[in-house]
Amino acid sequence: MKTWISFDMEGVAGIVDWDQCRPSGGARYELGCQLMLAEVNAAIEGAIAGGATEVVLNDSHGTMANLDPRAVAGNARYIGGRHKPRYMMQGLDETFDAVFFVGYHGSISGAPSTLSHTYNPEVFAAARVNGRLVGESGINALVAEHYGVPIAFVSGDAVTWEETAPYAEGGVNVVTKTSLTRFSADALHPDESCRLIRAGAEEAMRRVAAGTVQTPGISRPATLELDVQTGDMAEVATWARGVERTAERTIAITGDDLLGVFTAFVATNYITRQAGGR
Repeated sequence: MKTWISFDMEGVAGIVDWDQCRPSGGARYELGCQLMLAEVNAAIEGAIAGGATEVVLNDSHGTMANLDPRAVAGNARYIGGRHKPRYMMQGLDETFDAVFFVGYHGSISGAPSTLSHTYNPEVFAAARVNGRLVGESGINALVAEHYGVPIAFVSGDAVTWEETAPYAEGGVNVVTKTSLTRFSADALHPDESCRLIRAGAEEAMRRVAAGTVQTPGISRPATLELDVQTGDMAEVATWARGVERTAERTIAITGDDLLGVFTAFVATNYITRQAGGR
C-alpha cells in the first residue's frame, strides 16, 4: 500500500507562535521544525507498521523546505520547495491508497484554532465547498476526491478534526492540542503526541486495508466559494481561468473536474498574494 502525507506545522503539539513557524524565528523556528519532524516521523513509522510499503511526503508549510531530508524516517520520498503547481497536494495521484494530513490547523473563519488561517490570511477570509465552511483540509479534499483516495489520518487541534471529519469518514484522528485562543493552546507532551500519532497512523492503514475508510464524497459539480478581504482582490482573482466574481468580496470556482477547481484556486492564491501586498 502507498501512503501520501501532506504535513503542516501549526497543528503540531507545542506550536503556538509564528516565530516557531518561520525561519526569522531563529532558535524558536529550529525547535518548531524538530517538533514537526518528530510527528511526521511518527506518522511514517505508524503507516509502515500498518502495512504501507511506500511513503511520500509533501512539505506543505511556508516555503515548504522545513525538514532535513536525512532525518526523515522510513526512506520516505520528500517533496519540498515553493511554487509547486498543486501546492499542499503535490505528488498525490490515483496510485496511492491513503492520504494523511499531519500537523494541520483550523480555518481562518471557524472556531478559535491555534495560528488558524486558510492558505493566505491576508487575502482569504472564508472558504466554502458546496456551501460548507472549510479550511485548508476541505479545500485539499477536492484533490483527494478527484483521485479517489481516502483521507485516512488527520492530526491537529480539535477544530481541525471538526472541519475535516466530513471528508474523512472512517478515518483516524489524533488531537495534539486543544486551542484556547488563536495564540494559545493546551497541548500534549510531544512524546505523547508522537505516540498517539504512531498508533493512529498504524490503525488508519489497517482500516484502509479493510476498506472501511471512505473517499471525501464531494459531489460534482463542486463549487469552491471564497471570501476575500477587499474588492480589489476579488477583481484580481478573476484573472485566473475559471474564477467568477459573485459579490463585491466573493469569488467562486465551479466544475465537474475537481482537480481543475483546485488548480484554479492555486492560481488564485498566487495572483491575489500580489493584491495582498505579498
